Amino acid sequence: MHRRVFLTSLLGASAAVAGLSGCAEGDASADTSGAADKPLADKVPAGTSLKIASYQNVQQLQFRLAKLPRLPFTVSDWVNIGAGPDVINAFRSKSLDLANNAGIPPIQAHYQGFAAKIVAIDITRKPNYLFATKPGSDIRTVGDFRGRRLAFSQGQAQGVVLLRALKRAGLEYGDVKLIPLTSNQFLTALQAGQVDVAPLANSQAPAYLKQYEAKGARAIPTDVVDLLNLLWAPQSVLNDPAKAAAVAAYIPQWAQGQVWQYEHPDQWNEEFYVKTQNLTLQQAQGITRLANKPLFPPRWDEAIKWEQDTADLLAEGGFVKKFDVSSLFDHRFESIAAKAVPEEYRK
Repeated sequence: MHRRVFLTSLLGASAAVAGLSGCAEGDASADTSGAADKPLADKVPAGTSLKIASYQNVQQLQFRLAKLPRLPFTVSDWVNIGAGPDVINAFRSKSLDLANNAGIPPIQAHYQGFAAKIVAIDITRKPNYLFATKPGSDIRTVGDFRGRRLAFSQGQAQGVVLLRALKRAGLEYGDVKLIPLTSNQFLTALQAGQVDVAPLANSQAPAYLKQYEAKGARAIPTDVVDLLNLLWAPQSVLNDPAKAAAVAAYIPQWAQGQVWQYEHPDQWNEEFYVKTQNLTLQQAQGITRLANKPLFPPRWDEAIKWEQDTADLLAEGGFVKKFDVSSLFDHRFESIAAKAVPEEYRK
């Protein structure tokens, strides 16, 4: 996902993390009996509406540029929200019905006792993140992370990328100092020297390095892949037949919008990165060259296995309790995305 550079206080980040860790069970008791077995309606009933996440207005821009058909329901609010912890809080407050995240937020929601399901999968084959060091750092490899302060977001993709990279480098959790932050705090922490390393999205790194590379900051590439780009929704939303039908109608356009963006990099560079993110065309082109080809699997077997491996990795570190992740997937929606795109975009 695309990440904008936010500079907010570390105090605010600590409060956010503390608030998340103290969440109550929320919708854990929501009625899920038989919900996943009820067939999806063929048409979206009149008057149906959804509140959909669109971080940095990406979805509306994709849909407009791709000239996709009008959705058969009302989007009552396009919510400018992307970070997993923020999405979970928005789900809880019923201010959001459908969101686009990586694989780890649904695991975190389950751990917090909030019932939600994955409804669409896009497989990611290339890394979306790299590690950035603070200015003046002598760190050059992941092996150099030993004893250092690492920005860590338990409920976001950046967190699992970091844990997988540590494991691959043979480092135990006790070998490093994990500093709990949310991803929109990482840049502030790096700039202030309050962490030594933070995982940054490929789209974030150019602006950070442009400002701090001359002062000794550097990027450390990783081949760790965060496999899943997904859509998910609260169980309470999916229990509503009208809203579930609207979700099913949204998935094809979500998939087609990503395909359009991938096939039109020059236009996307100009319309998104240059006009809305204030990047240079050269920076935009560098990001686009690293972009993943969207892949929508007709079956979710690989995604479920990866999600289970991720949950087990978190459980090993004591971040969550071990559980069977198959409960996180609503298979009524399994093949919808794949059927909406050309064969070359089906996994």
